[in-house]
Amino acid sequence: MGKKLPTTPKGRIISALRMLFLRSRERAAVLKRDNSTCWTCKKKASKAKGREVKVEVHHIDPVIFDKLVEYIRFELLVPPDDMMTLCCECHKAEHRKGDK
Repeated sequence: MGKKLPTTPKGRIISALRMLFLRSRERAAVLKRDNSTCWTCKKKASKAKGREVKVEVHHIDPVIFDKLVEYIRFELLVPPDDMMTLCCECHKAEHRKGDK
């Protein structure tokens, strides 16, 4: 078994983002709106044996995963010294302090 890394690996962050998108309501809404049909060739998604067609949702404005990963790494997945354990009530109180 390998040594544990001190930070979350980039691949794990990308995988989590991909799973979030694949299960998102926005993605489902696009598939529903387009009737699971390709905009370009008009092929419809199919699982029929011998006639399988997969469709994917494409971002018209490109998503720059490297920037997203770096933002998550520097803003959310901060070093342990920059985090603390709080009960739910104290956590809410801390956020209320920040709102003032």
